Parts: sequence; C-alpha cells; structure tokens
Amino acid sequence: MLAKVFGSAVQGVKAFPVTIEVSVGQGKDMYIVGLPDAAVKESSHRVESAIKEARFQMPRQKVVVNLAPADIKKEGSSYDLPIALGVLAASGQILAPNLEQYIIMGELSLDGSLRPIKGVLPIAIEARGKYKGFILPKENANEAAIVAGLDVIGVESLMEAIDFLEDRVWIEPLERDTRELFFSQINNYDADFSHVQGQENIKRALEIAAAGGHNVIMIGPPGAGKTMLAKRLPSILPPLDLREALETTKIHSVAGKLSKLEGLITTRPFRAPHHTISDVALVGGGNIPQPGEISLAHNGVLFLDELPEFQRSVLEVLRQPLEERHIAISRARFTVDFPASFMLIASMNPCPCGYYNHPDKECVCPPGAVQRYLNKISGPLLDRIDLHVEVTPVSFEKIANQQRNESSESIRERVIKAREVQTKRFEGKESIFSNAMMPSPMVNEICQINEAGKNLLKTAMERLGLSARAYDRILKVSRTIADLAGTQEIRTEHLAEAIQYRSLDRENWAG
Repeated sequence: MLAKVFGSAVQGVKAFPVTIEVSVGQGKDMYIVGLPDAAVKESSHRVESAIKEARFQMPRQKVVVNLAPADIKKEGSSYDLPIALGVLAASGQILAPNLEQYIIMGELSLDGSLRPIKGVLPIAIEARGKYKGFILPKENANEAAIVAGLDVIGVESLMEAIDFLEDRVWIEPLERDTRELFFSQINNYDADFSHVQGQENIKRALEIAAAGGHNVIMIGPPGAGKTMLAKRLPSILPPLDLREALETTKIHSVAGKLSKLEGLITTRPFRAPHHTISDVALVGGGNIPQPGEISLAHNGVLFLDELPEFQRSVLEVLRQPLEERHIAISRARFTVDFPASFMLIASMNPCPCGYYNHPDKECVCPPGAVQRYLNKISGPLLDRIDLHVEVTPVSFEKIANQQRNESSESIRERVIKAREVQTKRFEGKESIFSNAMMPSPMVNEICQINEAGKNLLKTAMERLGLSARAYDRILKVSRTIADLAGTQEIRTEHLAEAIQYRSLDRENWAG
C-alpha cells in the first residue's frame, strides 16, 4: 500500500516542497531513499520507537520511504513526523483522508513527543496557497502563525497529530495579527543614547553613519566607551519595515535562533562575535550550510570589537559581502545564497598597550609597534569603512553630570528624514537605498561640489596626506551630512566635517 505525506526542504532561506512517499510490501527492513543525510536515515529508529509509544505497530514488512524530488539534499530530523504518519497510513493503521491537505514537519522523541525544528518560517511562506494548513511542533507554532492564510496546527506528540487527522480531536488553528505584533514591538530597545554622558562628537559621527548606512571604525583607549556607543547604534537606525522584519526572521528561523515565544523579529539585529570566531562561523557554511554572523546581522549591525585581534583570514572574507551585501556558499551539488546587508561597526585600541595619543597616559609601545598593529587590518578592508572616529576618555565632570542627554528617539527622527531624502534620490536604482551603497560613477554624479569645495578637498588631501581611496568616502559622507542638514548642495562645512572622519588615512597618524 502507498501513502503520500507532504513536507519541505530548506536551502539557504528558501523552502522547496518535498513529497514523502511510503510503500509497505513484501520483505523486511526499512529503507529511506531520496538523497537523505545521516540524520534523516537515523529517523527509522526514532519513528519505530514513537509508533510503539503511540500503541501502534511498526510493520514487519519491507518499508520504503522515498523523499522526492531525489536531487535535493534532505537534511535534519524534521522529517520524522511525516515519515511516521506515512508508515501508519501505508500500513492501514490510520485513516486520515485529509493527510494530503497539510504540510507536516517535526522531530520525534523516542516517547512520541515532538521537538522544535529549524526553518519553520520559510516553510510556512512556501506552503501558503498550496496547502490548507501546516502541522508542526507546538513550540514552533508562533513562528509559523505570522504567515496569514495558512491553518497552523501545533501538536505536542505523534498521537495528537493522529487524533487531529482522524477527526477525533479539534485543534483550533493558531492565528496572529502580524501587523499588530509588528507595531506593538517596534523600536523596543533597552539601550538609549540619553544614558551616555559626553562623547557628543562620537554621537554625531554615529548619527551620520546611521543616516547614510556608512561603516564605522572607532579608535580609542580601553574604557573610553566604544562598546557602549556601538550597542546603542541600532536604536537610532530607521525602524524595520514589515518586509525587512520577515526577511530577518527567516534567517534567524533557518539558524534556529528564534525562541518559542518569539514569532517575529521587530528590532534591528545587533551581533557582536568574539575575536576568536572562525571564518565559517562569521560568513556561514559548514557541511549543512548555515547562516553566519554576517547574515544574522542582516538589516542590522555587525560589531567587531578589538578588530586587529581577529584572524587576518576572518577579516578578509568580509570584503566580498561588504560590497555585494550577500554571501554565496558553494557546495558540489548546490549553491546557497544568504543575504548579508549590514552596517559594520568596528572598534580598536590605537596601539597594543592602548594609550597612543591618550591625553593623560603615556604609550609604552616600542618604536614601530603602532604601525604594525594598524597593519593587521588590510587596506582593502579599511577601504570599505567610511568613517574613522577617534574616541577619547570622558572627564569626571561629564560623567558626574546629571543633565539629561538627547534621546535615541530624537536622533532617529533626523536619521529617518535623511533616509527619506535618499529613498527618493535612488528611486528606480536597483539595490541602492543609501548613500553608502553608491558606486564610484554615481558618486561623481550625485556628490558634486563647487570650486571652493574642490580647493578645500585638494588642500586636505595634500596637507593631511590622505590616500586616493579617501576621496570617494569623503564625498559620500559629506552628501549624508548635507542630507541631515536638509540642503541640496554639498557645502564646504559639510566637506570639512567629512574630512575629519578619515583619521587612519593620514600618513602621519601612526607617528
């Protein structure tokens, strides 16, 4: 006898329909075919134990499970539930006339209970309009329920799924108002710029970075507040729109990073990996390709603290996703593409001891150590960072000052206005949404400056020893500063402010 159950395979952040065909006939043993990995092959043991715990019998005949199409790799333990239901239907132990109306996924425990799985949101999006509903572990139901037009049936065990399919029990489909959920949690940040005393020049630099989508590196001694400031950057970025929220949630769903109560990510991600991270963990990959930190930071911020302490190979793999805003991971049989559009915020000490250029403490590094420390960051990577910001320690008087500072909300309002100007400017230009994304030919077209501005820029490049790569960066940042000021033209004061954010390009910076 033959039974069909429908499931799904996830590659990258996309889901593909999979038909689980189960045949029970003469012979013995259980065979799973259709390009399964080791976890799928092991499901036969979990399925047999779960079926016995549900007081059914595992057929003492030949059982063939075919996962079609056979040219797509089937990975993970989420096929347990559809395989178990297919075995019971094919052996005539259950009558489930509605079985083929649902997409069914879930990992079985040996006692028949269900464990949560990864990648539920892409599966639910793919199932909408093609199936009546989605039967899945109850812990994943909140995640799937943000997809409208699909009956989400959360079950806790194999037996509960059987009772529902045989109409012995009724399980109310879980429904969630996605828009209400989205707007109720939007901009819910714990960290706020109002808690930061002093550092007005750094706040201004981060406001410019947020307004134009620019990458930033902060250079300063230990304890100057670099990490504290970086953690507050997401609170001044424009709010996620619903499309971005769904896109971000899909990535976290595939990575298994969503909690059972969290159905939708509504705030911009902030990822801060340790400097011992491997290149695979940063950009993604593995035998079963999974999103790395750069994809988990999609639509948000990737913070690399103590940048020179990261392995050189790790930093070099950042170059391509910083330019293309996605990462392609190739394997022999397939290529997986993960989105990776993030703002890079890096921080570093100015030297190994941390006190080069410190106003009060003396640097004890030997001659040449500062330059060698800086050389740990390659020129091509530094070339993709628009703002170099020097952070100095805050005085006791400013720390003790009880005066309330400007809140993230008021800064964010200015950032949103500047982004609206850019949205209008780049309307119709594919994949360009902010000033930081402009290619060089577009910079010359959009960031035009008058003669006074050209003279200022020429003088700055000659006197400060700025490299040629600083030219485009200065123009992009000055365009953002002009957008914040609400002016069409780039004025000399905008250029002057942008020039000061190129510290590491100066030939004499490291002495």
